[in-house]
Amino acid sequence: MRNRKEWFLLITGFAGALLGTYAVIMFNGNVLFRFPFVLRVILYLAGYWVIAVVPLILMYVNKEKMREYFQGRGKLVRQILIGLGIGLGMSFSLTLIPHLMGFGSFVDNGTRHDQFIEFVIELIYFVFSVAFVEEFVFRGFIFRRLKNLTGNDAVSLIISSVMFGLLHVFSGNIIQIVITSLLGAFWCFCRLKIKNCSLLSLIIAHGVYDFLIGVWASVLLKP
Repeated sequence: MRNRKEWFLLITGFAGALLGTYAVIMFNGNVLFRFPFVLRVILYLAGYWVIAVVPLILMYVNKEKMREYFQGRGKLVRQILIGLGIGLGMSFSLTLIPHLMGFGSFVDNGTRHDQFIEFVIELIYFVFSVAFVEEFVFRGFIFRRLKNLTGNDAVSLIISSVMFGLLHVFSGNIIQIVITSLLGAFWCFCRLKIKNCSLLSLIIAHGVYDFLIGVWASVLLKP
């Protein structure tokens, strides 16, 4: 009976995240630009949370609380510093160094900014929208469901990471799906193996890494 419940939470939560992702992509691509700037920014920042709506509903129906996903990983300052260290280390090795070696086009996401306010908006977006949502859903909600079903960290890591890669099926190709699966596996591995690395640490690491992709491209690549 317990396994049946966990399977329901897993499948429904993942399906909700997929539908939410498709809705966000469609809205941002076809509707968002019609709104005035301030409202467009608000919708841009808040809209990504649509992806987490179904998992959040399931979490509360299952009588789980958000704080449960952030417990037991040491002092807050250490969690933040670990997240910054992981994010910066990934950015330097996977983005900055390729740029400096002349392979910037291979790690470019197409984002370009030249105004300070644009960088601020993107930082907020990647940390508090993209990273928070994706880490909660995949290294939080879905990983917990898989761990309850399998009792195995390695199996839960692999399956949740593949599911994370599939989240990008609407906005990328097979290469992007593979890369995001590998990134998800790395973040999950960090949480399991690095002392004091928490879900908060992964949110910071993920957000910093994503944000700096556009920073390096804007600074080092010509528009």
